[in-house]
Amino acid sequence: MSKQHTLQKLELTWIGKGDEPKLEPRILIENPEYSYGDPHTGNMLIHGDNLLALKALEQEFTGKVKCIYIDPPFNTGAAFEHYDDGIEHSLWLRLMYQRLQVLKKLLTKDGVIYVHIDDKEMAYLRIMMDEIFERKNFLNMIVVKTSDPSGHKVVNPSPYSQTEYILMYAFDRYYYKYEIQYVSTEYDSMYNKFVVNKESEYCNWKIENINEYFAKIKGYDCVKTAKEKIGKLDFEKEVSVFAEKNASKVFQSTAISNAAGRAIVELRDKSKNDPDVIYRYERECYDDVYILNGRQMYFLESKIKEIDGILQISKPLTNLWTDIPYNGIANEGYVIFKNGKKPEKLIRRCIEISTEKGDLVLDSFLGSGTTAAVAHKMGRRWIGVELGEHAKTHCYPRLKQVVDGEQGGISKAVNWKGGGGFKFYTLAPSLLNQDKFGNWVISKEYNPSMLAAAMAKQEGFSYRPDDHTYWKQGRSSEQDYIYVTTQFLTVETLESIHDEMKPGESLLICCKSFQQECRSRFGNITIKKIPQMLLGRCEFGKDDYSLNIVNLPTDEDNTTETVIFDDSFPDTKVSVQEIRDELKKNNEPTLFD
Repeated sequence: MSKQHTLQKLELTWIGKGDEPKLEPRILIENPEYSYGDPHTGNMLIHGDNLLALKALEQEFTGKVKCIYIDPPFNTGAAFEHYDDGIEHSLWLRLMYQRLQVLKKLLTKDGVIYVHIDDKEMAYLRIMMDEIFERKNFLNMIVVKTSDPSGHKVVNPSPYSQTEYILMYAFDRYYYKYEIQYVSTEYDSMYNKFVVNKESEYCNWKIENINEYFAKIKGYDCVKTAKEKIGKLDFEKEVSVFAEKNASKVFQSTAISNAAGRAIVELRDKSKNDPDVIYRYERECYDDVYILNGRQMYFLESKIKEIDGILQISKPLTNLWTDIPYNGIANEGYVIFKNGKKPEKLIRRCIEISTEKGDLVLDSFLGSGTTAAVAHKMGRRWIGVELGEHAKTHCYPRLKQVVDGEQGGISKAVNWKGGGGFKFYTLAPSLLNQDKFGNWVISKEYNPSMLAAAMAKQEGFSYRPDDHTYWKQGRSSEQDYIYVTTQFLTVETLESIHDEMKPGESLLICCKSFQQECRSRFGNITIKKIPQMLLGRCEFGKDDYSLNIVNLPTDEDNTTETVIFDDSFPDTKVSVQEIRDELKKNNEPTLFD
């Protein structure tokens, strides 16, 4: 008798996992006061809770976002000016899990997501993203150097931390295609040979040590004298400049492995027995291979690439990014965002290796607006979401300046001259709220157009009112329509609509009340009652899923009346001691200990 095994998966768990709320799909309302420039670009700046905003985007943008970059609060316990960053560990995991689930849905099949994080939650986040995006779709963990140890920063109980991490996942690794990117690098002194007469036939090339040749053309009898007169560091700097300008003549000797191909290996072995004679192996689609004394002559020109319009020595991009300075970025975008701003060059690199012009980029933790600003300058479309008031005080003025041709950050590198535009949106209020008797009713803030748009989204229809037929307010297919009204629906109205319907068309009518005779009167018309049809479908009346902790305790007094508002039950206050006991019961670390 064979044993039956239950398939189990490795996953991270935390308090509240599996109890995620059913989100209300809100509509977005444009605020023209903060829209700017060309209104037809499709760029969107959204002010509101980012979880609700992502849910609002889900219907229209599922499978359409090519690149997502997010820089969520790091949960370090050191609150930013604009974020409550000291979130209890389980609450932070819950915050991220809900958002990452929706973000995945928005990605194209060849899309990529980058999540910027520090070492406090990186390991947990990695496991969580393995679960959501699948481990096979992990692309890389990029290590970013953010600072150098100095002053009081080096007073640490362990080695000073100067790095952060960017977790990079594909929606589906099979479809993601990566083209090798290059970054600028310094001259490598191992390229120490110089072909004096490169224009001659290769068999007549005369080779010298580059330092000796450079010293000679500078009028010195030897390298030692040149270094004494010029100075060692200045001499080496001048040699590096000379080498870069003459890259086609500068080479280093590199070993040739047995895997290089039979013809090249045979030439290598032949060359070993024929000292100081240069051999050439011609290749049709690649550079010819030159061999001297059993080693390949590897020319510096192979490392010269055009970066930001300038030909320079380069190397392939790796996952260790030490070349992006964090110093001096405080003024980028001309907005101050203490401790939370990322360099435009960093975001540019992420966008550059995963998108092309015209692709859609999303950041749902927009902060000071860096991702949107960079995407705009790079010719990408973008969506940015920000909860705080700095959507207006930081993001709006920064992006307005970008449209006007702002020249900070990466502007000169990408030849940005201005142009484009964006629309500013806010989340509509909850469709339903409770009256003084506790009954769920339609919010008074909704006018007929807003209600029709909201109900269309609730029912999976696209809100597109017909110019000629009033009851065709939205559609889910070519012949499937929705009509929303707050009027009492009579048999006469229903029959009038039915008479206008064409063969094959179907209609969903959402109304507050109707004559009983209307029910099931026509097979191609379905009638539902608002708000009863919506109750229990999702969580109404809630505008904030940010999970902020308020009044963090400042001492170890278990009797302190510090409280946390439970995210699921806004009217419930939970004592710190209750939270501590629950976390310890589940072996969870807590900021309160």
